[in-house]
Amino acid sequence: MRTPHVVVIPYPAQGHVIPMMEISQCLVMKGFKVTFVNTEFNHNRVMKALKEEDKIKGKINLVSMPDGLEPWQDRNELGQLSLAIFSTMPRKLEELIMKINESDRDKVTCVLADGSMGWAIEVAAKMGIKRVAFWPASAAHLACGFCIPKLMEDGIINENGTPVKGEMIQLSPTMPPINPANFVWPCIGDLNTQRIVFEVMVKNNNAAKLVDWLICNTSYDFEPAALSLAPEILPIGPLLASNRLGNPSGYFWPENSTCLKWLDQQPPSSVIYVAFGSFTVFDSIQFQELALGLELSNRPFLWVARNDITNGSNDPYPEGFLDRVANHGQIVGWAPQQSVLLHPSIGCFLSHCGWNSTMEGVSNGVPILCWPYFADQFLNQSYVCDVWKVGLGFNRDKKGVVSKEEIVQKVNQVFGDEEMKARVLKLKEKAMKDVKEGGCSFKNFNNFIEYMKV
Repeated sequence: MRTPHVVVIPYPAQGHVIPMMEISQCLVMKGFKVTFVNTEFNHNRVMKALKEEDKIKGKINLVSMPDGLEPWQDRNELGQLSLAIFSTMPRKLEELIMKINESDRDKVTCVLADGSMGWAIEVAAKMGIKRVAFWPASAAHLACGFCIPKLMEDGIINENGTPVKGEMIQLSPTMPPINPANFVWPCIGDLNTQRIVFEVMVKNNNAAKLVDWLICNTSYDFEPAALSLAPEILPIGPLLASNRLGNPSGYFWPENSTCLKWLDQQPPSSVIYVAFGSFTVFDSIQFQELALGLELSNRPFLWVARNDITNGSNDPYPEGFLDRVANHGQIVGWAPQQSVLLHPSIGCFLSHCGWNSTMEGVSNGVPILCWPYFADQFLNQSYVCDVWKVGLGFNRDKKGVVSKEEIVQKVNQVFGDEEMKARVLKLKEKAMKDVKEGGCSFKNFNNFIEYMKV
């Protein structure tokens, strides 16, 4: 009997690659063969960041395809990247599958594609292969995309996706209100980029009609209203490597695990963990206010500051800052985030509110201070602050800056709110129940596995 062989294709961004890698590891553990397809640019980053002992080596076939951009072009410019992908990768994927089927006894039986890579679903349909879409963000985010025709019909957005009305709306009576300006596409780049992203979302919606399964990194307990609005979305989350595997993989930067030893030396629930994902960029003024706010909080902090996190100088910190915080601050370029949030010394997570980070924070019972940067992160903040009530947002001053005083105030507020801590621990308990045997996410994932085996 031949082994089921799945080709996995994430969208080329850190927050998409990691959860797809976790699903891939689960598939391997269930006896599947997996070919994991990154863009050439990201494949090289993942391979450089992999540790020698990483479990995926030899178990998952890591391959690459060109994304259509030149090496020097900016892959954080999402409009440009999306256009290049659509013009280059469909043909390359078809060639890859044909090559596998010619040379491998275990032919490709399924394509598991990121929901933002709808073209891959279309290729699989054309080739008569099973197709599954995985959505790594919230179900609410996806439901917003599915509602685009009705949003246009109701005059809330125009044919280019531009919000026409400014008042808050509800996609369903039980979903949280949302400002149309906080839909995903108006929160990305300039007007041209927003138009391209909107057009891609419309194409992806059409491709979603071709899937056999649509799975999502969420749970019924996290998003009951969104999952009722779009019942075709099946939750299998929260996806945490610690639930099933032990260690996540697929990072673009090498992890600095020495911070875990530093955390071992800190009191329980005392540390502010600060991490803004792979896209967030600060100007020098805001970066310095953040640094000073952490210093003035007089609390231990672990700060993940990528070398490209500011658009200013090579030494963006306030004068003397690094010396002054040397005894109670730890700054690293990239951290093993799931291990960090699992650590008992963490008391608060200052986050950009990417969905992976939001899931990881809440699932580990850590209150969140929300500092969204773009895309779906504003919607995720509303979940944290308004729906689950397990965190707080920041207010900006007249110049649009989150001041050091505001940071200190919100940090103190979170650390002193026992009711908030109780709510997030309750949500953690529900999340863990969902992924354990008998839970809804557990059942959905097992049913998905059985479908893939046939």
